[in-house]
Parts: sequence; C-alpha cells; structure tokens
Amino acid sequence: MAEQPESVAGIAELYLGNILYALERCALAMAEDGKSSDAQFYRGIGRLLAEAHGRARKGDASDSA
Repeated sequence: MAEQPESVAGIAELYLGNILYALERCALAMAEDGKSSDAQFYRGIGRLLAEAHGRARKGDASDSA
C-alpha cells in the first residue's frame, strides 16, 4: 500500500478533485439560496486551487522533458 502524505499540501493534492467538487456543490447551494457573492467567493477558491494545480503539473512536465 502506498504511503499517505503527511503534509496539508500533500493531502490537498491527493484529494483535490474531491475538494473542488465540494466547493462547487457549496457554491451551487449558496447560489440557490440567493447568496451569489458567497457562491462567487467559493468558486474563486476552487479556481485558484485548480489553476495552481495546473501550473504545478505544467512545471512537472517541463522538468521531465
């Protein structure tokens, strides 16, 4: 069995898809409740996480080239 990450960053990266899904579900619920600014805030967090992950993966790809 693979060793589990022990850092916050490692755990967040391992479960990033789940975290992004949960943030979007939260944003959807807030939007339905008429809290559009709150929904935008949580979508913004998701966007920042996804973009940072994309930059990190792009950096990993260029390191192996």
